[in-house]
Amino acid sequence: MTDYYDALETRDPDQRERDLIFQVAAQVAHAKSTTPAYAERFADLDAADIASAAAITRMPLTRKTELLELQRNSLPFGGFSAVSGANLAYIFASPGPIYEPGTRRPDFWRFARTLFAAGFRQGDIIQNCFSYHLTPAGAMVESGAHAIGCSVIPAGVGQTELQAQTMRDLQPCGYVGTPSFLKIILEKADEMQFDVASLSRGLVSGEALPPPLREGFLARGIDLYQCYATADLGLIAYETAAREGLVIDEGIYLEIVRPGSSDTLPDGEVGEVVVTSLNPDYPLIRFATGDLSAILPGRSPCGRTNRRIKGWMGRADQTAKVRGMFIHPEQVNRVIKRHPEILRARLVVEWIDQQDNMRFKCETEQRDAAMVEKIIESIRDICKLRSEVELVAVGSLPNDGKVIDDIRKYD
Repeated sequence: MTDYYDALETRDPDQRERDLIFQVAAQVAHAKSTTPAYAERFADLDAADIASAAAITRMPLTRKTELLELQRNSLPFGGFSAVSGANLAYIFASPGPIYEPGTRRPDFWRFARTLFAAGFRQGDIIQNCFSYHLTPAGAMVESGAHAIGCSVIPAGVGQTELQAQTMRDLQPCGYVGTPSFLKIILEKADEMQFDVASLSRGLVSGEALPPPLREGFLARGIDLYQCYATADLGLIAYETAAREGLVIDEGIYLEIVRPGSSDTLPDGEVGEVVVTSLNPDYPLIRFATGDLSAILPGRSPCGRTNRRIKGWMGRADQTAKVRGMFIHPEQVNRVIKRHPEILRARLVVEWIDQQDNMRFKCETEQRDAAMVEKIIESIRDICKLRSEVELVAVGSLPNDGKVIDDIRKYD
């Protein structure tokens, strides 16, 4: 039995990089010719000029909040879907609402890869406890399972007693859903004295899987793997037997950028996850997820050669309202751009003496009062508020992706 879903997972990393850059350029050309949104957005962009990672970073981002607004003006997909009519199999409605397409393309969300890495194989029966109600989560799993050759119990969420009874009667070998719901089902099965020992593996997502919870499942003979996916993009990264971070899916191009900007960050730096989907039916290009993560250095011991991320590390949307004014990460980034001496910075918002207080902490190698005054002036110009400025040692700020840290407490 092979350890890998296909040969893409063990490609030479340099070859993968070349392949992906070529595919991104082809996706841009395809999106310009098939979607109204990218025809307008990339009107002045020649796909032939995209020949390097640096060229990709110069393309504009598309943010989820922006997509929501565009959809309101052009239902259902804001002009981003390349497929309509008979080829459009689903229209999903995720919270927002944000509408996502699903087409007749096999394994549309590329979930077969993460299911395979979690140990699922042809002939397995999977109890799929992701929602089938409006959102695509249930369909994501189902399409990937069918691509492998698994049978799916479309269990969805809720009805705990029926879930436990179904698990007892049909004896699935695997579970897919949130870890907390699996715990609830197993507790109900214990209470009703149902034999559900057939369950030996699982794929979980949507919430944290802390070590004590994972170990509790393992004690029952259930080996769980995690994956990171979104309704818009499908699979982004997945856990392997190495248990060291999440390997990036082969069907996307992933970047980590400084929140509030489109600038890529060095490996190890926490920033916003930006993904270009290579799915021709829904070609989201440089789509800013709003999630934080970081690239792990080195390769996975499992033998897969793609880069890895640490996993989900929070949200990049750090907007704060200070003295009646909204401060956005984009504004903090503009201050940093204006002063090349700043290596890293974060705006700390505090509640001191019954009023809002801002402190702009900057990692710099220089220490002079003139520079402090210039930064104060830039903050006033860009954010329309006065802030204190504190110059700190290089490497002293936490590597957590925050550019705005709101620590106000009012008690």
